[in-house]
Amino acid sequence: MARHSEGGSGTEPPTGQLTLEQASVMPAPDVLTALGVPGSGLDEERAADRLAVDGPNVLPGSRATWWRVLLRQFANPVLLLLLIAASLSFATGDQVNALIIGAIMAASTGLGFVNEYRAERTAQDLHRQVSHSVVVIRGGRDRSVDVKKLVVGDLVRIGLGSIVPADVRVLECNELEADESVLTGEALPVSKSPEPVEPGAGLGELRSCLLMGTVVRHGDAVAAVVATGEDAQFGRIAQGLGDRAPRTGFETGLTRFSMMLLWIGLALMVGILVINLLLRRPFLDALLFSLAIAVGITPQLLPAVVSTSLAAGSRLLAKEKVLVKRLTSIEDLGNMDVLVTDKTGTLTEGRITFLESVPAGQDQTATTRLGVLCCEADPAAGGAGAGQNALDAALWRAVGPGSGHPAEVTGTRRVDLRPFDHESLTSSVLVDFVDGQRWEILKGAPEVVVSRCSPDEDEGRATMGGLFEQGLRVVAVAVRRADDETELASSPPSGFHLAGFLCFVDRPKPDAVDALRALAHLGIGVKVTTGDNEVVAVKVCRDLGLTDDAGAVPVLTGRQVEALDDQALGAALATTIVFARVSPTHKARIIRLLRARHAVGYLGDGVNDALALHEADVGISVDTGTDVAKDSADVIMLEKDLGTLARGVVSGRRIFANTIKYVLMGTSSNFGNMFSAAAASAFLTFLPMLPQQILLNNVLYDTSQLAIPTDRVDEEQLRKPSHWDLGQIRRFMLVFGPASSLFDFATFALLLGVLHAGPDEFRTGWFVESLATQTLIVFAIRTRRVPFLRSRPSWLLTGSVLAVVAVGVALPFTPLGPLLGFVGLPALFYVALAAMALIYLVLIETVKHVFFRAESERAAALPHRRRTHPHPSTGIHRRAVGLVAHQGAPARVSFSGGPASAWPRGGLPGRVPPSGGRPVPPRRRSPGGSPHPGSTDVEGGTPGGTWP
Repeated sequence: MARHSEGGSGTEPPTGQLTLEQASVMPAPDVLTALGVPGSGLDEERAADRLAVDGPNVLPGSRATWWRVLLRQFANPVLLLLLIAASLSFATGDQVNALIIGAIMAASTGLGFVNEYRAERTAQDLHRQVSHSVVVIRGGRDRSVDVKKLVVGDLVRIGLGSIVPADVRVLECNELEADESVLTGEALPVSKSPEPVEPGAGLGELRSCLLMGTVVRHGDAVAAVVATGEDAQFGRIAQGLGDRAPRTGFETGLTRFSMMLLWIGLALMVGILVINLLLRRPFLDALLFSLAIAVGITPQLLPAVVSTSLAAGSRLLAKEKVLVKRLTSIEDLGNMDVLVTDKTGTLTEGRITFLESVPAGQDQTATTRLGVLCCEADPAAGGAGAGQNALDAALWRAVGPGSGHPAEVTGTRRVDLRPFDHESLTSSVLVDFVDGQRWEILKGAPEVVVSRCSPDEDEGRATMGGLFEQGLRVVAVAVRRADDETELASSPPSGFHLAGFLCFVDRPKPDAVDALRALAHLGIGVKVTTGDNEVVAVKVCRDLGLTDDAGAVPVLTGRQVEALDDQALGAALATTIVFARVSPTHKARIIRLLRARHAVGYLGDGVNDALALHEADVGISVDTGTDVAKDSADVIMLEKDLGTLARGVVSGRRIFANTIKYVLMGTSSNFGNMFSAAAASAFLTFLPMLPQQILLNNVLYDTSQLAIPTDRVDEEQLRKPSHWDLGQIRRFMLVFGPASSLFDFATFALLLGVLHAGPDEFRTGWFVESLATQTLIVFAIRTRRVPFLRSRPSWLLTGSVLAVVAVGVALPFTPLGPLLGFVGLPALFYVALAAMALIYLVLIETVKHVFFRAESERAAALPHRRRTHPHPSTGIHRRAVGLVAHQGAPARVSFSGGPASAWPRGGLPGRVPPSGGRPVPPRRRSPGGSPHPGSTDVEGGTPGGTWP
């Protein structure tokens, strides 16, 4: 790929090539000239030519390459030691056994490779399903372009909540501020301007530029692309991050578990090696045997089982219209026990429709007209309604230009606009009317607007309360004379006269009740955060049955949240269902305190949800959400539906349950076998099992477990989340491992005392018994119920287990038997083996019920532990993942990868003059996607009127 050269700021760049530093010091018109771009933007042909030369706008990342996955199979240091020892054995003359050990290890790594590589390819295919687009001006027309096809010289529209898709030079902007903390570490937003900066400015001082990966926190802009992909500042920093993903709680637990097994294996290896050397056995044989023991206790195919489970789960979730950005997010989704969600579009249909105007002493049409004049777009200037916040957009559709009955705005002229913000919960405009008088129109949260009006507005206050009780979303409109004013204050003054209320409706979803019941059945408590008035929010929740045991809907307002310290708020969170009139910082604080005692999921799709999404254990957004929300989320839903989310939770829990099945069965059976081997080696005059036999036993057992991801999971395991509990795994291993050793010792007695077996007969008999018992135990350990009668395994798991047992029984009678050191055994042994296997399963079933009853009592007695693990996906890596090309999902302990947030589908609502000049946006815009608070969908509209 040919990329642009980096020239110094003192050189004159050739047309079409310009460094960011050079662009930052040049006037905006000169930047377009240097880039060879007309004011109407590149045409499609020139853009295609530049794309062919520069390559796509992506960052390099890890690919699902077979050799990377294959190398990961040899990451186990004990495995490498075994291969070295086998090589030494080969060099000293024992070529046959060394080759057999090598072949068995090759089969083991081959199984892991096939499953992990297939999982990575699955993840890579899923990533391609998420679209990434940006609004570009080409040939004087706006069009949505895949972010990968963005080229140097493109003119892009960037608005509130947008993630900047490349390094760009600002041409026009309206009160533009960007969060550049991901690159500079600066916590406060940085103001931007089209004005050139002084030469030599540092990265954090390029006020005339926006940098790839940063977030627009306020305002909007038209900008020219200067650098893409690896040439962008973000690209240089983020190179290679695809291989260093942050760790999740699931990954941390998996790593801790692996380390526990490693230490146990090393301890057994050293102990067995010492015992064998004290018994004066050949050093190389003793070393190979002890290393095989260490390898045998480790579930070699755990990464393959986990990756296969996650890949199968991701495919299932994709069918449910849920895409994961990291495969291990599936586990986090399943572990969730509290869901905090917004109201609009989740509990309600999300189709906000203007219902009617309710005047306060004036005519209805005047209230409607004032509301239209205070919209984000200027109706008198013919501005487009696209990109406005939800309530303004609904009003525009009903009575704006282009509607069937538009409000009359002829003769008005907008002087200034103060966009809606979450501090004042209002927006304002200065408007000159046809009679020459200048008025300020205030629109926003009813209680705030009314508080700025004259004290004698009692009738208006009563009207407002009645509208809230109907569950309507309400916006108040007020006016005041502003004859000599030319600019609006940062916050609304007093002295307004209430004009009336704009009423909107957003019906509850028909299936929301069923979805809430499904979440409750899964043990997930639902809490609602909203910018709406508490009366409206409570009515919607009560209509949907989202109440406490007493039928009430406990609520806290943003002011009450602010007044409480962390300890008091943490206590109140246990019973509160609705948080009304809350700001983004309130939401983030609520999530942070909830996470002290719960695994918290947050569902949001707006700019004001980004902080809360970052704080949550699992952030959930929707494909139609804002860029910054999708960037902050771990899971993207293609439909904003709680029912889909509930099915995703079930999938996550099923995957985790099946993973833990393998962990419990593998560690207990392997520990039991290795414990028996250590004990046997202490009193036998020969090795109880040859190294290759130990490894083959382990490979056959693990092969039978590869079908675990397909297994059924009992309903009670899906009703509540499960977490890594190393203490329980350790206790399980110490209880069930020795239980299996009892039957190993019984087999030793049978072979030595009854059958008078020699070394080969002993090793063959123990191999067959060990493989049969540890494999058949799967049916008992996979469920807490009575197996087969109350819990049936999947057909694939049943078939694989029985097939492996059959192979183990038949192997001594095949031509491979003598090569592996096996001999045929008498029929009496197999009769005794069948009896012992039956008794063994009965014993294990009894021990299982006692063990899990004791675990339940232990869990009930323990205090609720504080959860402290951090959210995994913050910082530059999380921002980079959306731009990494062909990213896979490494599945061996450290998982990563997935689609990131989509780029903007809307953009700056400016306009391109027919003359082909530079885009000229309106002077100010209110931030899109930030609805006025306080309101709920019925078709309707009100004719426009004339005021004053």
